[in-house]
Amino acid sequence: MRVRKTIMMLSTLMLAASLTACSGGSGGNDGNGNASGNGNNADATASNNATASNNAAASNNTGSAEEDTSSPEMDFDMGGRTIKVVSWWDMTIGEDNPDNIQRKKNLEELEKKHNFKMEFVAVDYGEYQQKVVASLLAGEPLGDIVRLGKNYTIPSLVQQDLLWPVDEYTKNTKVFNPKVTEFMSYNGRGYAFSEGQGNLITGIFYNRTLLNKLGIKSPQDYVNEDNWNWDTFTQVAKDANKDTNNDGKLDTWGLASAGFMDPALVSNETSLTSGDKQNLDDPKTVEVFNFLSKLATEKVARPTEGGDWTEPGQFFRQGNTLMYAGAMYEIGGLKTDMKDYDIGFVPFPKGPSATAYHSAEGAFQALTIPKSVENPDQLVYIWEKINDIDSIYDYADQASLESNFTDEKDIQNARDAGAGMLVLDSATFPKFPYYEMIGELTSGNSVSTVIDKYKAQAQAAIDEVYKK
Repeated sequence: MRVRKTIMMLSTLMLAASLTACSGGSGGNDGNGNASGNGNNADATASNNATASNNAAASNNTGSAEEDTSSPEMDFDMGGRTIKVVSWWDMTIGEDNPDNIQRKKNLEELEKKHNFKMEFVAVDYGEYQQKVVASLLAGEPLGDIVRLGKNYTIPSLVQQDLLWPVDEYTKNTKVFNPKVTEFMSYNGRGYAFSEGQGNLITGIFYNRTLLNKLGIKSPQDYVNEDNWNWDTFTQVAKDANKDTNNDGKLDTWGLASAGFMDPALVSNETSLTSGDKQNLDDPKTVEVFNFLSKLATEKVARPTEGGDWTEPGQFFRQGNTLMYAGAMYEIGGLKTDMKDYDIGFVPFPKGPSATAYHSAEGAFQALTIPKSVENPDQLVYIWEKINDIDSIYDYADQASLESNFTDEKDIQNARDAGAGMLVLDSATFPKFPYYEMIGELTSGNSVSTVIDKYKAQAQAAIDEVYKK
């Protein structure tokens, strides 16, 4: 994940992005250019099943099926040009499902009609950001369509006039998700595009087998009652903290970790930043800080054993921890490692100021066109026509969700969480005191003291990037 190493990795990589991408955000990318926040996931190319369903949902989520927003046919000759599409995984369109077969056919027809070849270039994730940014600054971009992360693109690369605005070309809501362009916008213009929201689903995995053994109320019951909030979430976690063998020590726990700043923020519809301003003292953010402080001081979560950011996932896999905040791209691994357990999924609970469920993405990424590349309208047009298909799927991620869950409620929960995906910007600012604040909040320091201590530092970190 584009990154932060510990708690941010936990809250964004596992619960964020895209998250976070597939994301993919990173990780979990869908292999066809869909936004995903889990970008450093080594299995990014393994999610092509999700790709097939992402396009279907773009119209379901963002526009009317009856409204034709497709671009009119264009007639142009690219003179045998090779269009390079650059990402940190091979985005070559496969033939693994009917939707992708149609996409590949569309591409082949477009190549003949407009006289070009499309080449998909993969650059190792570990050196990706450095290489693509250096190439942009040198005026020699690695490709014509280049995947970029928001945290190092907005505002920095846009301020340097290195990317074309593309919002005027992405009106086809059957293909392009308007949220993607909105998230990658600056001064009223959108600088990136994608199609669908593959794997931008984050929330709470829970062990139904353990739940039934403990005999406590299910998170799903609270969702059914429209009462799944921070208070009921905390109560479920506390109810699962049990000494089942009466040896004086807890041997089951309700929550794998409480270090999830990003999910808590989006679940209360707030952020640590708001544009070019710090947002620590916003009432909604204060509520988040109080929530995190309460979880820590009341010792709600399973205590760490000194592990790294993967520790919560390992706790959950042991089968003695009820809930784990994670991202949907992890479900395959969880099922493989937990064959004897029934795994359920609910959204992250609503905060007191929230009106809906949300997924957290702190490492959002999407496709851009460098300013030194000619004819951006033609490139976006080609991308649109490749992906303008009649999908066999009814909604985003249908293939992957139905293959991983048998309970329709789990599937609906995932869809609800994905539909509410929000992007956070604190990772944009290298000197933002993210970990320092979490450390103090989880150590029991008062919320007001933490805010007063870090407000100025937070604003200075933002000003450094916005060059104020």
